[in-house]
Amino acid sequence: MQSEKRDFYEVLGINKNASEADIRKAYRRLAKKYHPDLNPGDKSAETKFKEVNEAYEVLSNKDSKARYDQFGHAGVNPGYGSAGGASSWGGGDPFGADIDLGDIFESFFGGFTGSRSRRGKTSNANAPIRGTDVETSLEITFIQAAKGCKKKISYNVVDVCTECKGTGAQKGTSVDTCKTCGGSGQEVITQRSAFGVMQTVRTCSTCRGTGKVVSTPCRTCYGTGNVRAVKEVEVNIPAGVDSGQVLNVSAHGNAGKNGGEPGNLHIYVKVMPHPIFTRKGLDVFCDVPITFTQAALGSELTVPTLDGKSSYSIPEGTQPGDTFRLKGKGIVKVGSTRRGDQYVKIVLEVPNSLNAKQKETLKQFDLSLTSANYQKRKGFFEKLKDFFGN
Repeated sequence: MQSEKRDFYEVLGINKNASEADIRKAYRRLAKKYHPDLNPGDKSAETKFKEVNEAYEVLSNKDSKARYDQFGHAGVNPGYGSAGGASSWGGGDPFGADIDLGDIFESFFGGFTGSRSRRGKTSNANAPIRGTDVETSLEITFIQAAKGCKKKISYNVVDVCTECKGTGAQKGTSVDTCKTCGGSGQEVITQRSAFGVMQTVRTCSTCRGTGKVVSTPCRTCYGTGNVRAVKEVEVNIPAGVDSGQVLNVSAHGNAGKNGGEPGNLHIYVKVMPHPIFTRKGLDVFCDVPITFTQAALGSELTVPTLDGKSSYSIPEGTQPGDTFRLKGKGIVKVGSTRRGDQYVKIVLEVPNSLNAKQKETLKQFDLSLTSANYQKRKGFFEKLKDFFGN
């Protein structure tokens, strides 16, 4: 017995009144959360990812959404719930099946000969069907993400068979009209009962609703009209892109059916860490180590930025942890000229491995200093006196 599917709206976390934009937004959020590349080895994430894709494929299409809203899972998968019935989502035809709303209605309630006429076909089995979307991931460097770049991406896709041009028939042979349904894509099942003659209209079991039969299947695609292929596309990575963002390339997804346009390619971006820079929003952060002498006397520092080296003068008495800003040296906002800032944090490096002469020099230097040279230390000990009451 087939396990009960979850409600597609529940899967995406939306209500039935959700707009197309809301459906797409919910899908992208969950697809990113459960994407196999971001959850390696997590079988539950892989299962949820497939579930999210199934829900989105139905709810993102107006026709299949209408069928689902009226008839539930049975509206988008006639075999749902039947013992041994094949699911169009879990196997069988990997490119989907055309389901007629009228077929479903008739199969539920039947048609009574003489009491009302059988409704005509409500959809064209050979109408163009858009291909499904494809997802892949891309890893780029921190600088490539900040500056933008061009990348060639290879990915797996369902493409039109070049041998048969998508017909499914071996070259030199033809596609025949289905003899069972006469090319209509539907067959009428007549049954006699105590209430009279009942007619049920359903998708033709011979041609699966296409109205056509391939007598000699193509040896390359085995009659499907489609093949698995590896495609390559050059993508412009915009400056400012960050990890987790999705780049969309139109018409580079799986091939459509019956001449329908291809789906889209969704590219999930992953930015590798940088040895010097970190990022928060549009701002860039880095630590710059300096010596005690530089901090005490002030110094002209050479600071690394995304645009190259930059000079910055630190004042006398610079303290560890002091941070200064380089305005407009951060990340550019995607699709804009606006840039964030760069923040440079001072890290005081204490010398080690001193020889005897150096140690003695430091001791004499320290003895020459007074409390006036240490404002924080002076304030700290004054607070200690107040605390202990001395």
